[in-house]
Amino acid sequence: MKNTFFQVVDKGFIWRARKDTRYKIASGPRCVVTDKGEVICSFMVQTALGVNNFRPVIVRSHNYRTWSGFTMPWMHLSSNYSIFGSISKSYDGQIFFFGTRTAIDNSCELFWSETTQGMKENGLVYAYSSDEGHTWSELFEIPKPISGAAEAPGAMCITKNGSWHACYSPYNTFDPNLSVERNQVVLLTSRDKGKTWLYRQMFHFEQKYATAAEAWIIELSDGRLVGTCWKINQKDGSDFPNPYTISFDDGNTWTPSKSTGIMGQSTALAPLPDGRLLFIYNQRKHPPYGVRLAIANPCDVDFGIDTDEIVYSVEKPATRFSATSHDDWTNFSFGEPHVILLGDRILLVVFWCIEQGVGGIRYVCLEAPGLF
Repeated sequence: MKNTFFQVVDKGFIWRARKDTRYKIASGPRCVVTDKGEVICSFMVQTALGVNNFRPVIVRSHNYRTWSGFTMPWMHLSSNYSIFGSISKSYDGQIFFFGTRTAIDNSCELFWSETTQGMKENGLVYAYSSDEGHTWSELFEIPKPISGAAEAPGAMCITKNGSWHACYSPYNTFDPNLSVERNQVVLLTSRDKGKTWLYRQMFHFEQKYATAAEAWIIELSDGRLVGTCWKINQKDGSDFPNPYTISFDDGNTWTPSKSTGIMGQSTALAPLPDGRLLFIYNQRKHPPYGVRLAIANPCDVDFGIDTDEIVYSVEKPATRFSATSHDDWTNFSFGEPHVILLGDRILLVVFWCIEQGVGGIRYVCLEAPGLF
């Protein structure tokens, strides 16, 4: 399928596992541009798929083609905790990290239980860097408002007025007796720089058997907040259309969930200066398979899609996909895409990949002549 709006101008690897490295798999890449114009990319590495030993990594680039400065923050916690999260940037130039921290009881344990269809009990955490990601604060815990594990791959949104917003999807734990209301996405808000937190439902699905994943929140240029997620049928693993919701009052209230009209999986968002947004997602079920990128101008009536194109193509990614078995979740060669605006017409797309048995983080640089 030939692109008509986005033009690929370069592609390559940010990181690839070496044969002699302990860490074979990479996941969750997220990028920000510093005030000095440097691109910082965060991602996680682990020894093998499914193992509870995620380690955050930071790399950086001045041209998006060559990457250096491989560092692993919070290594003093690596024996006790598996850490998974994403970076974002505030308007005053600070870099934030938001995600989860899971205790490690033994080195070979898994973080997913097929029996309970749940994750190992974890905690929500954040940290910040005041020197463009070179050094980091300790991890601060955000109390969870409800029982259950947290699935939180989306980055924190720090608004122009200084509010901190983050979201997560409640999941079952390894405890078969714990009942978790999974048909929701929970919003975490702090208006005093992390001293106290407010909790609201960003999404609440009328279907009790629905669950969310890969939830994101961003602020548009006009101050509205927009949230999206991957909405899944727990009965058979089929997808609902990706939903979206809007807040006109800094996260206090949200519009009822509406369909984007897109049948994607893992999603991420990025604002554009003209009030529109970038919506990037995986397409693993319907050809053409790969990473797709849409430009949308959402309102409380519809998502307002201007264009929706594939920006990275792959062969059929799996012979099966039910999303109810963790084996199926790991039977792919790409995932968790993210996109940022590098210039007026240049976009940087990143995602994890496993190619010829080797894990890594790929990038695709796009030119969009008609973007503005």
